[in-house]
Amino acid sequence: MSLTSIHITGAEAGPELVRGTVGQELAFAFSAQVPVVFPENKKVASVVDKEDVEDRTDVPAEDKPLPAAVKAKIMNLVPLRGQRIRVTGWVDRVGSLHPEHPQEQGQGNDAISILLRDGTGYLPAVLGGDLAKATDATNLKDETCVELIGTLRAKGTVVPKDLARDGHELVVDSWRVLGNAPGADKAFANRVNKTSPSTLADQRHLTLRQPTPSALLRLRAHTLAAFRATYAAPAHAVLEVTPPALVSTQVEGPGAELFWLADYYGVRGGACLTLSAQMYLETCLAGLGDVFCVQESFRAERSHTRRHLSEFTHLEAEIAFIDFDGLMTHIETVICETLEKLLADPTSTALLAQLNPGFTPPSRPFKRLPYTDAIAWLNARGITHRPKADDDAAGAGAPYVLGDEIDEAAERALVDDHGAPMFLYRFPASVRPFYMKQVPRAPGEGTVWTESCDLLMPGVGEVVGGSMRIADMGELLAAYEQHGVDPAPYYWYTDQRGYGSCEHGGYGLGVERFMAWLANRYTVRECSLYPRFPGRVTP
Repeated sequence: MSLTSIHITGAEAGPELVRGTVGQELAFAFSAQVPVVFPENKKVASVVDKEDVEDRTDVPAEDKPLPAAVKAKIMNLVPLRGQRIRVTGWVDRVGSLHPEHPQEQGQGNDAISILLRDGTGYLPAVLGGDLAKATDATNLKDETCVELIGTLRAKGTVVPKDLARDGHELVVDSWRVLGNAPGADKAFANRVNKTSPSTLADQRHLTLRQPTPSALLRLRAHTLAAFRATYAAPAHAVLEVTPPALVSTQVEGPGAELFWLADYYGVRGGACLTLSAQMYLETCLAGLGDVFCVQESFRAERSHTRRHLSEFTHLEAEIAFIDFDGLMTHIETVICETLEKLLADPTSTALLAQLNPGFTPPSRPFKRLPYTDAIAWLNARGITHRPKADDDAAGAGAPYVLGDEIDEAAERALVDDHGAPMFLYRFPASVRPFYMKQVPRAPGEGTVWTESCDLLMPGVGEVVGGSMRIADMGELLAAYEQHGVDPAPYYWYTDQRGYGSCEHGGYGLGVERFMAWLANRYTVRECSLYPRFPGRVTP
């Protein structure tokens, strides 16, 4: 006998058993009053009140309604222990319960254990009895998308305690498959358990589901939130803005390796993807006060080193009414206060412990080492230039002299020896961009120095680069000429010096580099959602 319809009124309240006048038993989502319509030649069943069923003593226990299931994310389950819940997610792992593990009464020896993942956490669950014998259960594969309904129980009474990560587990009474996953050759494990970096990069859309990449990106999100909270604190009051990514000027002057658009609506001179938002941030100071941004930056340098990306996330800030010493103190303060916020949050602390168990926050103040002393330190230890194509390449090169850029490997040797974050400062103007403020030369001194700094982190090298900006109109015009920069396209930048200029400085922090230091990763490529580097533009 088939039904013509079932009419349900009111909000869903949970599974309910209703007995019709023709002796049928129907399981469906119960509401306060449920009219059940049987075939046309039968009369309509009488309306049954939920309260009547719950209060009656003659209703068998198996016929009594189950409590309504509360829908929740895994990260929010602790207050729901002892309650019936509804969770959705992906099967991270599936298998039978260990034969030596005591089975809960009614679960049987064929119970199936599931480790469910929803992006916010992991939940161990068990399917027992008839649920475990269904075809969908016996064919269940890793990465299948499912909905599970059941009672959340504390500790590990059904699944082994080592899987009850948050001190609870789900005893399932109802479930369904939302999206199947393949097995055999196309099984998830066969797609991602590779060792080739190129193959893993091709499968990045799948490897993101694995515990380490997932934890790293979640920690990255918490880190950016902590930086934003630090800037928003009244003690700093730095406002977030969103500068353009399509620009017509080269922030580092001629020779910068940029991605140029073949055509930008026929605009003379064209347009390129930004390498830095610094100049736009400077224009905000007089109208908005101190500002920062978190934005993608692009560099066309054909570098395959472990700390370079063609597209990277750039956290930049510009601060007004500050001097050079104050600028370095500000950078140090922002980083340390951000770390304090991360370590005060249980979620980010757990992620950090998972990724870098030995992490300890750096003590203040950070060491400050002049560029000249760094050159002397490298030469005293026989550390020479290395081939630029590979920062880890072996082999001796030329010794360092004043005026040289310090190579990536040499930077790491310097900061790794110190074992903590440190500033290198006062670089020669010959290796710095045109906009950096110069230090007045002493009589007879040949080298022009700048009020500039790099913050180095152990294992990574440079993570932050900053400087005081030229505030004087005449000095800026002279800098254009010294560096061979045509001032015409920079008219809007030059104008800032003619309308109430002030001493100011700023900096840029590479988010992926910061994450590589924080999470102890070998390469910044691990710290990007979809890393872009020479030859890689997919997926």
